[in-house]
Amino acid sequence: MRLFSARNILTIAGLLGILLLSGIANAALSITATRVWPAADYTRITLEATQPIVHSMIMLKDPERLVIDLQQADISPELKSLSEKIQPDDPYIRQVRVGNFKPGVVRVVVDLKSEIRPEIFQLPPAGEYQHRLVLDIYPLVDPLMALLQQRDGLQTAPSLEMTPEIASTSPPATANAEQAIAANIPQALPQAPAITDKLADKATDKVIDKPYDGRMVTIAIDPGHGGEDPGAIGARGSREKDITLSIAQKLKAQIDKEPNMRAILTRDGDYFLPLNSRVQKARKVQADLFISIHADAFTRREANGSSVFALSERGATSAFARYLAQKENESDLIGGVSINVKDPHLARTLLDLSQTATINDSLKLGQAVLGHLGEINRLHKPRVEQAGFAVLKAPDIPSILVETAFISNPEEEKRLNDPVYQYKMAASILSGIKKYFSSNPPLSKSRMAESRFAD
Repeated sequence: MRLFSARNILTIAGLLGILLLSGIANAALSITATRVWPAADYTRITLEATQPIVHSMIMLKDPERLVIDLQQADISPELKSLSEKIQPDDPYIRQVRVGNFKPGVVRVVVDLKSEIRPEIFQLPPAGEYQHRLVLDIYPLVDPLMALLQQRDGLQTAPSLEMTPEIASTSPPATANAEQAIAANIPQALPQAPAITDKLADKATDKVIDKPYDGRMVTIAIDPGHGGEDPGAIGARGSREKDITLSIAQKLKAQIDKEPNMRAILTRDGDYFLPLNSRVQKARKVQADLFISIHADAFTRREANGSSVFALSERGATSAFARYLAQKENESDLIGGVSINVKDPHLARTLLDLSQTATINDSLKLGQAVLGHLGEINRLHKPRVEQAGFAVLKAPDIPSILVETAFISNPEEEKRLNDPVYQYKMAASILSGIKKYFSSNPPLSKSRMAESRFAD
């Protein structure tokens, strides 16, 4: 006796297929990770999932808030924890609320402290990340420029174009934003952790050159990576972004002690900054030099030594330089940059022949710094190498990238985490800067402005 006829079997199979397809169609999006990166420049919220996040966003006023609806989503534990990650001192976000808006829609409400300019975009999988939805919250005006103008009486040159993140006709930045950005102003940055005279003596070991006695110069220090982009990871778990920030803070503290020098950090905390934004910051404060600090990795653990790199217009000077430039330029893919944000001024001026003169000055600066690095560490190469580093493409500022050591080398990773070595590394870079200026005094401010902003 047959329990099922052929017709019954087909009917059951059809029903099972419908149920299966229905389950797939109604499978809820689950957020697997959330991250918040508060900073004076901007605050970033990242939602990560195993599939693209279908969403919509609206802005509401009185009070100021952003509303993001996530389609076909559920409130996962990771998404629910987002509200706990908002810090009280966040310059722009008061709080975040998450809840079910209607069947199949999860609503995320971001309560704001002031008017802002938001930017939301999706990123495909990159590095160790899956699909990401990124919300960047910018101030209406650039707080750095606002406070520079207020404190130093600087006026923005007409040809120094504001980036898409900045609306020049917007009202002044809020008090919260001003307090938060104050740390980024030259001669007002928080100092690196105190180092005793005994420790300083041990760290410098006579690498300090004679004092620089020219006009006041501004040096932009760029700690590589940050936020979503950790940079290279050492065998002991050290993150490049932490080491570069620590060395940059020590370098800034030493520069600020010089009578005619001041320094500014492109980032002063753990947050992501696109490569072109780092260049823009240096140009906005009319920096005389740009120093990008890194501690990269290589495929072979035995690779070691310090290196200095400058920009090249004609290709890399070695396979290693090409490899390193490619890795560094991928930071925007890892950290996450909206493809809608561009810098037309930078793109245009990069084609100018004046780039050649800037690169020549960069090579002189690099060689001066490299000579002093060789006093505290083995040099990976005895000369300044060149490649197409995006972060070195300021058309009017001598720029170098310093690879302090290889974080992928166990011995050098240990040294990179040593405050004494970090201080010594910063002192060596400063000695190289002073040596460069002793042979290449900077232009006067008036002549510099004429050459820099004449389009």
